[in-house]
Amino acid sequence: MAYLDAASAAPLHPVARQALLASLDEGWADPARLHREGRRARLLLDAAREAAAEAVGCRADELVFTSSGTRAVHAGMAGALAGRRRVGRHLIVSAVEHSSVLHAGELHEREGGTADRVAVDRTGAVDPAAYAAALRADTALACLQSANHEVGTEQPVAEVAGACRAAGVPLLVDAAQSLAWGPVEGDWSLLTGSAHKWGGPSGVGLLVVRKGTRFSPAGPADERESGRAAGFENIPAIVAAAASLRAVRAQAAQEAARLRELTDRIRTRVPALVEDVEVVGDPVRRLPGTVTFSCLYVDGETVLHELDRAGFSVSSGSSCTSSTLTPSHVLKAMGVLSEGNVRVSLPAGTAEADVERFLEVLPGVVAAVREKLGARRPQAVAEGDGLVVDALGKLCPIPVIELAKVIGNVPVGSTVRVLADDEAARLDIPAWCEMRGQEYAGEEREERGTAYLVRRVR
Repeated sequence: MAYLDAASAAPLHPVARQALLASLDEGWADPARLHREGRRARLLLDAAREAAAEAVGCRADELVFTSSGTRAVHAGMAGALAGRRRVGRHLIVSAVEHSSVLHAGELHEREGGTADRVAVDRTGAVDPAAYAAALRADTALACLQSANHEVGTEQPVAEVAGACRAAGVPLLVDAAQSLAWGPVEGDWSLLTGSAHKWGGPSGVGLLVVRKGTRFSPAGPADERESGRAAGFENIPAIVAAAASLRAVRAQAAQEAARLRELTDRIRTRVPALVEDVEVVGDPVRRLPGTVTFSCLYVDGETVLHELDRAGFSVSSGSSCTSSTLTPSHVLKAMGVLSEGNVRVSLPAGTAEADVERFLEVLPGVVAAVREKLGARRPQAVAEGDGLVVDALGKLCPIPVIELAKVIGNVPVGSTVRVLADDEAARLDIPAWCEMRGQEYAGEEREERGTAYLVRRVR
C-alpha cells in the first residue's frame, strides 16, 4: 500500500515514537505537584513547550497544549471573541476555512453574533484587499488558515495580518497544514496547530495567544495550561508532538523541494494521461506535498474505492453519496469542479516509485469508472430547437454525464435544460461549461429541483 493522505493524518514519525515510549516512564505524574515525580513531569512539559514555541516562533508562555487541533480552534475563537465582546460581536472568516472554524462561527451566530465569509478566487486564495474591506469597527476577531486543507493553496497571511493589525483586530491563523514546513509569517495574534498533521501522535493540539491579545477563556475555570485548556496534560503525547515537530523541521527545506517536484509531476501528467481533468489549487503558492484534481464523469467515492483496491490511500473533496448530497464547501467556494475529486497529499519520505505507480494506475481506474457510469441512456426530450434532460433523482456525476451526451445534438446557439435535484449540480454544471467551452445561462427553480440552462456555443 502507498499511503498518500498526509493532509488528513501523517504517519507517526520515528522520533515521535521514540519520544513517546521514553516519556511514558518519566511523564506520567502530575506536573503541578512538587514531589520528585511531579517535578520530573514538569521538566518534560516545559521542555516540550519550549521546543514547540521555538518552532512556531513565539514565547513559551504564549503557547498551551490542547487535546486536539479542533479543540485549539474552538478555544481560541471563543476566548478571543469573549475577550473583545465590548468591541463588538462581528467575526470574519474565509469561505474555505476548516470545518472547525466554520462550525465555531455558526455557533457564534446562533448565540447572537454576526459573521462574514470572505470569498476566494478559483485557486482558493483570498484577496487581501477584499479581506481588509470586510473589517469593521465592531469586528472582534478575524480568522484565516495558513494553507488550505483540501487543495493546498497558501493564503496571504502576512498581508491580511497587517491589515488586521492596522485595524486593531486580532487574527487567528489555523496553521495545522503548514507548521511542518515552517513558521507562519506575519503579525498574527492567535495560532492553532495539530500534531497528527506533522507526524506527531493524535490527540495533541497547540494554541498560541500572543501577549497583548485580549482573551477570556471560555467554560469553567481551570488551573491547567494558563486556564486555556482544561484537563490533565497528556505529557508523553505532548513530548512526542514537540520532538516530531522539531525533527520534521530539520529536514523541511530538503523534503519540501523533493515533494514539490513529485507533486509538480502529478499536476503536469494527470491532465495528459486522463481526459477532462481539472487540476485545482494555486500552482505555485501551495503546500509542497499536496495536489488536487477533479475528473469529469466519475464520482470521487468510487474512484477512491478503486484506488484503494489498487493499493493507494488518497482522499476526496467530493461528497456526492447517498448519505451526503452536498459537495465540499472548499470546492464550492472556489467555483471548480467537485465531481471525481481526488486529493493526493504525500507524507515525508514518499518514494518516487509510488508516485510513478499511481500515475500508471490512475488512467485505468478513471476509464473503468467512466465506462460503468456512462452506460445510462440520457432521458432527453425536444423543446423547440433545444433539449430537456431529466436527471431528477440522479446523483452526481450523472447530470453532467447526460448533459455531455446530448450537447452535440442541439444546434449552436440552442439550449439544453438539465433538470436536477442533486445539490452538487449547482457547482458541477457551471464548472463543466467552463471546461468544455460552453455557455452557462443560469438556473430556474422548478416544481421539483432546478433547471440548469446550458447554451451550445461550439
